[in-house]
Amino acid sequence: MNKHITTRPKTGAAAATTVHNASQRRRWALMSLGAVMLLIGLLFSQVAQANDAVGPRVRLATNMGDIVLELDAKAAPKTVANFIRYVNEKHYDGTIFHRVIDGFMIQGGGYTPDMQQKPTLPPIENEAAEILVRGGPRNDVGTIAMARTQDPHSATAQFYINVAKNSFLDFQAKTMRGYGYAAFGRVVEGMEIVNAIKKLPTGPSPAVPRSFPRDVPQETVIIKNATLEK
Repeated sequence: MNKHITTRPKTGAAAATTVHNASQRRRWALMSLGAVMLLIGLLFSQVAQANDAVGPRVRLATNMGDIVLELDAKAAPKTVANFIRYVNEKHYDGTIFHRVIDGFMIQGGGYTPDMQQKPTLPPIENEAAEILVRGGPRNDVGTIAMARTQDPHSATAQFYINVAKNSFLDFQAKTMRGYGYAAFGRVVEGMEIVNAIKKLPTGPSPAVPRSFPRDVPQETVIIKNATLEK
């Protein structure tokens, strides 16, 4: 004997319950969709903030390989603008790393291979104090900073890349000895090139040994060109 299963239409309270449940499901679906959209929005916002945090990049193409620097224009606006101006004016093209001290830093950007100093723009203000307040880079391994004379505000074109943690070069006080050296970026590619340069044998300059009696790489390291990438 065949059994016929008959479903009666819901009426009254049962029908109301069904409508209520369907309405709840729609609300939960909308809430879930809203949560997903909010999460996507937050992710896009974080990506945008990360992109904004990336500063301009400069590539130093040397005869030993490329070094890419990311500059912190927010923390050191004047220093970065000065450095980029030298890059755009091709000042660094054909200059050398003329001073190398393993365990300290490698310095360049001022001399040609025959140790002739290139002309520069006027000196810039030392931003070391402001950079510290703005949470910018310090004189740590892989950061780039401006070289200068004993005058705190004498930096022009020469720079150095730290190969050690040189905290004593950071700002301490607004005095001749305490002003520090303005770090304004860091190496993001080619740190192996920096490490290779720091290991080069050094000594007096073959061209002018009396003027440069030590710390000159005996193998010339030339910055073939410096280019702004972003």
